[in-house]
Amino acid sequence: MAMAVTSSAHRLVAAASLALSSSSSASAQQPRRALLMAASRSSHVGGARDLLSAKQRISSSSSAKAAAPRASASGTVNASPSAAVSPSASSQGATSQGVKQALISLSDKRNLELLAKGLGDLGYKLVSTGGTATALEKAGYSVTRVEELTSFPEMLDGRVKTLHPAVHGGILARRDMQPHMDALQQHGIGTIDVVVVNLYPFYSTVTSSNVDFETGVENIDIGGPSMIRAAAKNHKDVMVVVDPDDYSEVLAKLQSGDDGDNSFRRRLAWKAFQHASSYDSAVAEWLWKHQRDGEETTDFPPSLTVPLTLKSKLRYGENPHQRAAFYEDKSLCEFGAGGIATAVQYHGKEMSYNNYLDADAAWNCVCEFNNPTCVVVKHTNPCGVASVGPNQGLLEAYRLAVRADPVSAFGGIVAFNVEVDETLAREIREFRSPTDNETRMFYEIVVAPSYTEKGLEILKGKSKTLRILKAEHTKKGRRSLRQIGGGWLLQDSDDKTPEDLGFRVVTSKVPTLELVDDAQFAWLCCKHVKSNAIVVAKDNRMLGMGSGQPNRVKSLHIALEKAGEEAKGAALASDAFFPFAWNDAVEDACKAGVKVIAQPGGSMRDQDAIDCCNKYGVSMLFTEVRHFRH
Repeated sequence: MAMAVTSSAHRLVAAASLALSSSSSASAQQPRRALLMAASRSSHVGGARDLLSAKQRISSSSSAKAAAPRASASGTVNASPSAAVSPSASSQGATSQGVKQALISLSDKRNLELLAKGLGDLGYKLVSTGGTATALEKAGYSVTRVEELTSFPEMLDGRVKTLHPAVHGGILARRDMQPHMDALQQHGIGTIDVVVVNLYPFYSTVTSSNVDFETGVENIDIGGPSMIRAAAKNHKDVMVVVDPDDYSEVLAKLQSGDDGDNSFRRRLAWKAFQHASSYDSAVAEWLWKHQRDGEETTDFPPSLTVPLTLKSKLRYGENPHQRAAFYEDKSLCEFGAGGIATAVQYHGKEMSYNNYLDADAAWNCVCEFNNPTCVVVKHTNPCGVASVGPNQGLLEAYRLAVRADPVSAFGGIVAFNVEVDETLAREIREFRSPTDNETRMFYEIVVAPSYTEKGLEILKGKSKTLRILKAEHTKKGRRSLRQIGGGWLLQDSDDKTPEDLGFRVVTSKVPTLELVDDAQFAWLCCKHVKSNAIVVAKDNRMLGMGSGQPNRVKSLHIALEKAGEEAKGAALASDAFFPFAWNDAVEDACKAGVKVIAQPGGSMRDQDAIDCCNKYGVSMLFTEVRHFRH
């Protein structure tokens, strides 16, 4: 039986060859090849149906060519006025049968039935692929599968479906160029007027757990980006849609006849190219990271694309005369990394540019601490920090953090690294400023990892404007990007903690374990203070800090002034080494009664600092790690 089918197929091929042997012109070669290919394929697909289909296409093509305008020797087209293509051909669906076609191929199938019904009601023939076609058929819609359009089966496990002239010719042909339309007619290709495509879920696949390299590669979409780019390039004639949220507006434009709106089409084209660009950036980031088997590279890439998604337009920037917006970083390395960018706002006014900066500073600082901690921030600097033991409530930590500098805390941001319950919420709502014990403390933002139901209800009652945020703990190992004029600076995040360091004793006076704990707490706070930074701390609470001064001596004096008499017996931390000691910052700290100083060391005058501490009976610890913060 198989031999009989094969013999029959051979006869079909021979017949096709004889039938076309009289046609030797170059223009006939493509139809001849199509007929021969169809005859050859019939041995695999069960008979002469492909041959008949090919004959019909060739017949149609031949009739069309007889009526088509001829090119002169100079290459110009001699056409009668009636043969010119109408500028409105794109909205009419310029197939030979006048049928408008919409190609739909989706991974994200949200609102699919809305789209299909709308296009069907407008007379569009639905062309689709794979799972999208199946979904449409199950919903009761008539669908032409793309392999019917191309007369070629899907192959290579789905890698090749739409990469075919019958698809891309129908998308890319310019309706206002007669040679383009003649070429479609010659090859029996209809126009595709709407392309609705989104891509394989590469991002969600590679960010899920335990994904092997081959699975990642197979989720790199090829045909989808090709169709998106083709339709976006030819957006004047083809409406390209990549976002399910745009379906209603697209259908409304098509129904009203306003689908020729260039600004709308260009916006869709921009969104399409942006969609493909963000997709490609994720693929590039992933491949760079996995370029070696079994090992993830940490090298900085020679080029870098950062995909940003608009999250909100802000009222203004750092100042009212500056425009501003907030974008979320959708890089793979930021997936699940926590932080303020992904925080949920439960209450209050919309976030401002400065709110985001301050909230980010407060959250990054409080996430550094293992014990329950409260951090108060003003203008990105922590002005109050206090921790309590694991089994203690946060009430005392909150009070101590505010008392470190109640003037600065007023109008600041308060962050907690544990849940806010009813008791703490009531304290935040009612707490009076330690400056007069009368003025109720005002805050811009409260941020925590969670809230009890009653705690959130009470906190909302403090103020209509109080912004209440829930954030995920910031993960370590992130990159840090910062813009300068004409470029960007990229560095690893500063993830060092006291547990990573030695705190080497360099003086004759050895500190007690309690003083070492105070020094480590002060050092961790100092890491988040703008340089030049000095922090004075004791018993897991900040007593005073000096920040952002051009010289370290001035920062020291500010920190000691805020600490007052409590500086006696306290620990002091510096973000960088002391260039001088005698009659300078080190001696001033010793005279103020500080009992231990933690600093990186590394100055050519380190010995002067050691000698000075030895004279006053003060301990000094070298961390050998600097913490500049600009």
